[in-house]
Amino acid sequence: MTEISSGAPQSRQPGAADVGQPLFERVYVWELPVRIFHWVNAASIVVLFATGLYIAFPYLGPSGEPYDQFVMGYVRLVHFATAFVFTVNFLARIYWFFAGNRFARSGIPWIILPSWWRSLFRDIKEYALHRYQHPHLGHGALSGLTYTLIAIGLGWAQIFTGFGLYGETNPGGFWDTWFGWVLPLLGGSMQTHTWHHLFAWGFVAFIIVHVYIVLLDDTIYRNGLVSSIVSGIKLRRVRRIRARKGRLEVEGEPVREHHRSVGSRNAADVHVSEDDEAAS
Repeated sequence: MTEISSGAPQSRQPGAADVGQPLFERVYVWELPVRIFHWVNAASIVVLFATGLYIAFPYLGPSGEPYDQFVMGYVRLVHFATAFVFTVNFLARIYWFFAGNRFARSGIPWIILPSWWRSLFRDIKEYALHRYQHPHLGHGALSGLTYTLIAIGLGWAQIFTGFGLYGETNPGGFWDTWFGWVLPLLGGSMQTHTWHHLFAWGFVAFIIVHVYIVLLDDTIYRNGLVSSIVSGIKLRRVRRIRARKGRLEVEGEPVREHHRSVGSRNAADVHVSEDDEAAS
């Protein structure tokens, strides 16, 4: 049922040069909705940050009479429209947290479970000491906690402060009625703008660390982490090729029983069921 692929990209009969090479199985981890949510979210954040910078610090100085120019208006329009896209996508991802497979909700901080704390401290220790031994198919305890506190927390913060500020364009209107309370809570319009900007820079810091960790994990574990957010498939190491008594074996089994899949990147996708999914 499960085909195996080795670290060598070409399809061929394995030889002595493959001794010690790891064998992988391909696991379908990120469902299509999760991948769509990820890229829509990434694109929205880029557009929101770029337009937000211009709204705060207009660096374009168009010539001519003001009544002939509408640069700020167009920038604000793009910013507000993208904010709605971000919000709908954000809420849809929360829905898929419950509707998707186990990997869609992996990493949730189960702070009441001792096993979660052990996993968290193990992840922290591995990154701190550069001893990477426990790759996760989904999100681990540390990454799950980070996403919950920073990505999701900043997302809610930007939604509430953003719509609170948007409500100022129509006092007493829908958005002012539902989110206008945010402004007095934070000390007024100017203070809310300041917090909105700080949260935006928080996203920038998060993205930098996020990209670094993704590239690091993909390099260390060779698990296809980068490509998985496009294909949905990650690689899980299961065994190694070794030489024993003059013949090649895969953990005790003769290599001839695996020659169709060893050395091939065209292994079958493994659609993991709820009962088979590894806890991440």
